[in-house]
Amino acid sequence: MALLPIDLAMRAPRRASARLLWLWRSMASRLVLLTLVFVAVPVLLYDQFQRADEASQQLLLKSAQRQGELIARALEPELLGVDRTALPSLSIALARYGDDRTRLKLLVRPRVAAATGTATITPSGAKAGPEPFFYVAAAPSLSTADIDAERRLLLEQGVLDRLGSSCAGNATLAMRVPHVEGGEEVLSSITPIKTSFGCWALVTSHATEAYISSSIGRPYWSTPAVQAAAVIYVAMAALVLAVLAGVWRNLNRFGDLARRIVGGDDAPDHEDRKASFAARNTVPELAGVAEDFDRLVSTLRDSAQSLRRAAEDNAHAFKTPIAVIRQSVEPLRRALPAENARSQRALTMIEKSLDKLDGLVSFARRMDEAAADLLAPSRRRVDLSSLVERMAGGYTGLLAERRLHMRSRIDAGLVVRASEETLETIVENLVENAVSFSPPDGTVSVRLTRSNSQGGSVAELVVDDEGPGVDPANLERIFERYFSHREPGRGMPEDEAAAHQAGAAHFGIGLWIVRRNIEAFGGRVRAENRPTGGLRMTVTLPLAA
Repeated sequence: MALLPIDLAMRAPRRASARLLWLWRSMASRLVLLTLVFVAVPVLLYDQFQRADEASQQLLLKSAQRQGELIARALEPELLGVDRTALPSLSIALARYGDDRTRLKLLVRPRVAAATGTATITPSGAKAGPEPFFYVAAAPSLSTADIDAERRLLLEQGVLDRLGSSCAGNATLAMRVPHVEGGEEVLSSITPIKTSFGCWALVTSHATEAYISSSIGRPYWSTPAVQAAAVIYVAMAALVLAVLAGVWRNLNRFGDLARRIVGGDDAPDHEDRKASFAARNTVPELAGVAEDFDRLVSTLRDSAQSLRRAAEDNAHAFKTPIAVIRQSVEPLRRALPAENARSQRALTMIEKSLDKLDGLVSFARRMDEAAADLLAPSRRRVDLSSLVERMAGGYTGLLAERRLHMRSRIDAGLVVRASEETLETIVENLVENAVSFSPPDGTVSVRLTRSNSQGGSVAELVVDDEGPGVDPANLERIFERYFSHREPGRGMPEDEAAAHQAGAAHFGIGLWIVRRNIEAFGGRVRAENRPTGGLRMTVTLPLAA
């Protein structure tokens, strides 16, 4: 007893390891794990790439800011003596520094407007607040609509308001401005120049691929490179998951077909029995496996048929000479003098041996038929309630001969998927086993009810007897092949006991056949001693949907 806690402690890690191993081998677990990996990888990589992109943005913007500062310092001498009459000529000076890739715009807030603080009409005709900035030059030239759109963006972002308050500080920008005629440019910096005329602002923008394709002025995920990578990644993940899901779905289809083939007797026109795995397959790489499954099913069916045919042929071949010998013994018995005890005893031994041989032939036939049923068990909807009730009523003569009573309780409407012939064999073995062990005036009880288990509703068949029961150590062994706990002559006359011992039912295969057939139909059978004496056999079979 002291070893029990240690044993339990050792079993727990083993069960946990077995569970983890099952989860790892499970295709569903791997599919879920792969999905999590496909979700986690872009989340982790996106953060790293976004930080790298931000660093790249900073380098680009600092370079643009430095470029704007250099151009502003170069323009500053020309802006020191500018008055209103010289404003139109500033485009020529600005054109020396701008090109198609680097665009320059020059804005000014005249000191006069700052002093008066009055509202001023902008070139587009819209009223601006006090201390407005005006576009006075652009290189290359831009349309009035593009200039107005850029000015509105700078006003909405508060850039001009901040610049106008001090006219100092070189600010980096990260704004995208679409053009009316298509395309866009990136405003990268705005550099103030303070003169006696007023506060000048040099806006630098770029339309090069390095700026346009970058994430400056927009979320990182909206960049073409990230979107293209996301499309490729999603397509790859979808393809991999689709392959695994397709294989999984195909295997499930194979399993469903296998179950239908086993229980295809009640399908319309035997469609499921004629179906093949190759016809149900949708994955070309599994075509060979599907064909192998079809060959395996065909081989099993042929083997089962051959076993049944061989069992029948062999039984017929053996029983014919046995019948001839039996018929020949009777004339010999009449011809021999009754006082010749030795000869009469020899004939009796021959007859008993013939009974034994006849039982062995029946036993061999039942063994072959049981093996055939396990290879290819046929299943259809069977009303188990009607079958048990009919069979229970057929034991009236045997019960009267043995001076036994039967008590039955059978719930109606219990339908299972199985072979009716096999179910009859199961019920027959259980009832006859109970009858053979019951003492005179004993009662055999047969009960069929509906019960609920973890797997759903089941039909529960219970057969009780009032016999001697079974040694607890042998409760599981009675289902083993060739095992028999029957004592010769127990509760019977000697001659009757000898006759019964010669029968096939006492070769230790009856309960073995019961268990094998029950388990083939997805059921369970167990034996237990009743508290009041006798043996109880309990069979559970899943109810048909």
